[in-house]
Amino acid sequence: MNDTDDCSTFGDKTALRRALKRKRRTLSPYQQTQAAVALCQRLKQLPEIRRAKRISLYLPVNGEIDPTPLLPWLRQRKVSIYLPVLRPFSANSLWFVACHDTTPMVKNRFGIAEPCPRFAADKRNRLPAWALDTLIVPLVGFDHQANRMGMGGGFYDRSLAFMRHQGPAPTLIGIAHACQQVASLPVAPWDVPLDLVVSDQQVFRPTKTG
Repeated sequence: MNDTDDCSTFGDKTALRRALKRKRRTLSPYQQTQAAVALCQRLKQLPEIRRAKRISLYLPVNGEIDPTPLLPWLRQRKVSIYLPVLRPFSANSLWFVACHDTTPMVKNRFGIAEPCPRFAADKRNRLPAWALDTLIVPLVGFDHQANRMGMGGGFYDRSLAFMRHQGPAPTLIGIAHACQQVASLPVAPWDVPLDLVVSDQQVFRPTKTG
């Protein structure tokens, strides 16, 4: 059974973020592997994934649930795969850069593997976010309405701010361990809403209103 604390239990978002990160790090390597397999089986069943031709996902760190078991299946289906890259000379925003077997990789300032800056800087190797079909994004916490708590840097919110207006927009799928669910999360005006959240145990879609 999941813990379902809300922000008020922890006093503030920083404390909640810290507690949830600690919780996912307590999972054993075996639990992490089993959760990744279960997650990817759920992702494969989603129509948003099955029809996508250009997908961005991430490489996990610090206990984040691992979407990379999905890669062989995506490549078999001829899906173009992209990774988020810290955009140089920009305040906390991202590029989305092609990921091939031969893409040169380095570790960024957070210790996360990403395509190297020279490769990423070549416009032929990346897409604007609006041109992607689906983004699979990490999160620290989520609730049953698919509200997302990120790492706190605002990288995805800044990079996807265009989605708050009319125009082409990719599907946003947050993924997480089931233990990262909380009762409720506050929503800030600058938060870009997810279309759904997928854990190793369940799929969450926000209730439509209005």
